[in-house]
Amino acid sequence: MSFAGLKVVSFESRRAPEMAALIVREGGEVVTAPSMREVPIENNPEAFAFAERLGAGAFDSVVFLTGVGTRALTRAIETRYPAGWLAESLRRAAVYARGPKPAAVLREMKVPIAAIAPEPNTWRELLAVVEGRLLGNTAVQEYGKPNIELIAGLRRLGANVTTVRVYQWDLPEDLEPLRQAARLIAAGEASVALFTTSIQIAHLLQVAARDGIEAETLRGLRSRVVASIGPTTTEALEEHGLIPDITPSHPKMAFLVRETAAAAAALLSTKRDKARAQGH
Repeated sequence: MSFAGLKVVSFESRRAPEMAALIVREGGEVVTAPSMREVPIENNPEAFAFAERLGAGAFDSVVFLTGVGTRALTRAIETRYPAGWLAESLRRAAVYARGPKPAAVLREMKVPIAAIAPEPNTWRELLAVVEGRLLGNTAVQEYGKPNIELIAGLRRLGANVTTVRVYQWDLPEDLEPLRQAARLIAAGEASVALFTTSIQIAHLLQVAARDGIEAETLRGLRSRVVASIGPTTTEALEEHGLIPDITPSHPKMAFLVRETAAAAAALLSTKRDKARAQGH
């Protein structure tokens, strides 16, 4: 089985030519939409501002939303502070985790966790586990798109919230390929979307939102075949309500493309039948 001419969107940046060649080899029509560029890890001003205030005892509570973001925050802070400084400072605050991924990183750091949001690990469960606690000055680690509902909910519970945006990647300088990909997906003109890292979905939706088509882009993704290279990327997709149709047997680009090509036509047909049955 192959893509048999299906239009396949790749958001890969650094290895974009290699990904395109793999898709062509499997019979796909490639739409290359580089989605990010690397930012030096020391260029994280919000991370350092957070560290300065944390060290001064300014935060009563700290909320970690993603495992990827927790690691990125740690690496950024360790470019200016000694190893172990962040963990020691966090032990003086009440620390909360939105699910098992950030909790696992915090346990590695030997940071006590006051509460972990239960499945399905959304902002709603997180608000439920912190309700009734004295949150005080609360820092919220973000990675990717800000969670407006969570921030509003924490403020309703009495928290004085400071968001800490942590990033290792920024949008590409040339946004037009990514904008075009969003338009194709929103219009239902792309059949397959391949995601190879977690930040790609955040950047796609950020660009779509600028053009006023975020909801249409999400709807388009749900009606087409979405493939994720592995667990971290899947976690990011699920945060936006997207359940990948395919995760390859090995987290490598060649496996991702080959296994998606083998299943894409059948998956697309099933989704179309379901949409017709629902009257869409």
